[in-house]
Amino acid sequence: MGLGHWFGRWRRARAVERQPIDDAQWLRMMSRFSFFRLLSAGEQRRLRELTALFLDRKPVSGAGGLEMTREMQLIIAAQACLLVLNLDLDLYDDWVEVIVYPDEFVVEHDYMDEDGVMHKVRAPLSGEAWEHGPVILSWRDAQEADGGDGYNVVLHEFAHKIDMRNGSANGFPPLHADMDRQVWSEAFGAAFADFGRRLDEREELPLDEYAAEDPAEFFAVTSELFFERPDALHGLYPAIYDQLAQFYRQNPLARIHPAGIKPS
Repeated sequence: MGLGHWFGRWRRARAVERQPIDDAQWLRMMSRFSFFRLLSAGEQRRLRELTALFLDRKPVSGAGGLEMTREMQLIIAAQACLLVLNLDLDLYDDWVEVIVYPDEFVVEHDYMDEDGVMHKVRAPLSGEAWEHGPVILSWRDAQEADGGDGYNVVLHEFAHKIDMRNGSANGFPPLHADMDRQVWSEAFGAAFADFGRRLDEREELPLDEYAAEDPAEFFAVTSELFFERPDALHGLYPAIYDQLAQFYRQNPLARIHPAGIKPS
């Protein structure tokens, strides 16, 4: 073992020691969410280490009068780490903190209309990810994870963070060397257009209509469904499921149906 590799393992071990995770709290969280219950014992152990490393690097702090407990921090950090379970925690290394409000928080945005007039808009949000800045979450919305509808604000905002590794979020995260950029682009482009058409026809779909906002939101919302309701995403857009399985290097559908459908 080289000195650099040994030192890296030592630093990881020290970080995990600095962020001890109570066994009872961890087991309670693993049993609370279906996407955690379906993980193998080895995956849960790896997730636990990543969660401790995440919390050693990123403060998860309350705002607006919210007092964060250790369990609340674990719930947010573990879901953030689920996205990078088979990737690299360094995907989150270009920003500093997670800020959590009790409920929706109000932000102001400027936009210019077709006549060139600038408007200031105040809007309530359940989550927001800033490029090179914090992830901001509503705790009330974070607790709605695993509600059966595919909605998960934590997965959504951290998917945006991964997407931003190429710059602004645009639905095209940094793909692995063994992935084909054209295949990704064609799959997501066709599904995004199809989703918009089907919404116009008022078709009931398992994917939240917010996915039609733009390609960045389509990537984030399909990422939510990928982990929360993989069967629904595979049934709706199998090509998107396949691309996300290759990107996240996970196959949640196989956790539900071990002998069932596998991505190509």
